[in-house]
Amino acid sequence: MNRVQVSVQPSIESSEVFEINLVGDDLQAVGGSLPNRELAKGAGFTGKTAQTLIAFSESSNKVSLFVGLGDNLDKESFRLCGAAAVRSLAKDVATAALLAKGVDADLVAAFAEGTVLGHYRYDALRGRGFDTSSLSQLSDLIVIADESPGLQSTVSRAVAVANATCLARDLINEPAATMTPTRFAEIASDISQANGISCRIWDKSQIEKEALGGLLAVARGSVQEPRMIKMSYRPGSDGGSSRVALVGKGITFDSGGLSLKGGEGMMTMKTDMSGAAAVLATMSVLTELGVNVAVDGYMALTENMPSGSATKPGDVFIARNGMSVEVLNTDAEGRLVLADALSLATEDGADEIIDLATLTGACVVALGREIAGVMGNDADLIKEVLDAGDAAGEPLWQLPLPARYKKHIESEVADMKNIGAPGAAGTLSAALLLKEFVGDTPWAHLDIAGPSRSDADDRYFRKGATGFGVRTLCKYLEMKSL
Repeated sequence: MNRVQVSVQPSIESSEVFEINLVGDDLQAVGGSLPNRELAKGAGFTGKTAQTLIAFSESSNKVSLFVGLGDNLDKESFRLCGAAAVRSLAKDVATAALLAKGVDADLVAAFAEGTVLGHYRYDALRGRGFDTSSLSQLSDLIVIADESPGLQSTVSRAVAVANATCLARDLINEPAATMTPTRFAEIASDISQANGISCRIWDKSQIEKEALGGLLAVARGSVQEPRMIKMSYRPGSDGGSSRVALVGKGITFDSGGLSLKGGEGMMTMKTDMSGAAAVLATMSVLTELGVNVAVDGYMALTENMPSGSATKPGDVFIARNGMSVEVLNTDAEGRLVLADALSLATEDGADEIIDLATLTGACVVALGREIAGVMGNDADLIKEVLDAGDAAGEPLWQLPLPARYKKHIESEVADMKNIGAPGAAGTLSAALLLKEFVGDTPWAHLDIAGPSRSDADDRYFRKGATGFGVRTLCKYLEMKSL
């Protein structure tokens, strides 16, 4: 997949490079001068965030791109400007220069991040007749900025995380026919080898030996074998003693099982492994980021399909930790595979656990398509995750986990059931089930059902997978490294 390469230079001599100028809502350009203001206004350009104008630049004596910053000069505005710029460039422009002298390093990095994210597209399956003439061909972005300590590393870090996010998007956008649990595991193995990360993969027989009852219960209806993956990153000898576990739900296709979804409900269910994709993508970039925390990534992979061997409503299975779970709706399967992965992370001695899952439609009802829900058992960890999401530009909102709601998952025949009270607090009851598998370990659960997919080309997203969670996890781990 094409990625934009970003470099930082104090100046540029070539007259062939297309210039990008940043403009505030006062129509004052940064690092250049806006053409005649009256002409700009006549063209409808007011300098609002992500607004663009291609016009003659007096400073460079050539046609340039002007991008509005608006009046809220924060990192999100610069990300939006980066995406708007790359989508507005002339289609034959391969190299562009951002004029950013006097701009804070974090804001420059945010622009570069938005450029990479906004440039993304999934074309792997397009035919030879696919018309690319209307798509950006940008391959190199040169940032013209004042030399300052850490500028290059700050920009490089942002680009690395953006590229990891694009990796997650690639994994999620690939059809389920080829993105099977086996193929996902092979990719995890390849990424581990390339980054010096250890990787252990359980096949079906090993999953049975390890008594991962939740994963097996969901996998029973599919001809595709399940996989459990554990990737382990360890920093250098000076690394801290803290150990963070990341856990991702990896349902490579969710039909609902015997509690079958409708046709429309299945159309985007290749994306039900977004949590596992976010964990894998995060693990892929830890070495490059120099994260100074030990990190284990657990990914539980299977399809959820109907067949004569599939788990039936009313069946009971025994999870890894010995608890029995009654399955009353086979379409509430994500919490079952996560239960076993959370048990493994707890047994392995994680100091804290963060899981990500496209878990409940109820969370979409509550928070919409742009905000993920956060729940957990540790206030400090939840606050740190919320802070990381805010810094990364991935909005999160804390939801409660009231102990009295545990009655929602009480079963008539088992320790618990896999669904809560009809039409009431579905997101919370799912999280309360997960809570039973982490013991006293500090734990935060991210329900990313809403923001994991975009239904339109919007901001720095393309229609399809967003890679939500990668930027938050990377920011969190970097904050832990300080």
